[in-house]
Amino acid sequence: MIDFKNASFMKLKETSNDEGAGMVGDLLIDGEQIMSSFRTVRDMVIFTNKRIIAVNVQGISGKKRDYTSLPYSKIQAFSVESAGTFDLDAELELWFSGLGKVRFEFSSKFDVKAFNRFLGSYIL
Repeated sequence: MIDFKNASFMKLKETSNDEGAGMVGDLLIDGEQIMSSFRTVRDMVIFTNKRIIAVNVQGISGKKRDYTSLPYSKIQAFSVESAGTFDLDAELELWFSGLGKVRFEFSSKFDVKAFNRFLGSYIL
């Protein structure tokens, strides 16, 4: 479960949507498609055309997993920040109705402008 008081996923790097489908394919509903997939060492964040699915891999073997579904319909506001010269991470902050804020940090190669358009098309 995402801790909304200290919700942050660090250094997400883009990965293939096939890898994302391998992690959450069984959770998708009819008509839901994976748009982008990101990973840390063990965890993943998958953006679909309907929601964000955060996967927290737990335990030594990694077989235990926590899946958190964050529907776009509950997002009240969002903020994107590009990487800079000294701050090499791009950041995305999302405010969810009744839940709080979630923050994602992406590697510097993350295209913030394109992702802003993507999120806007589903949220606005």
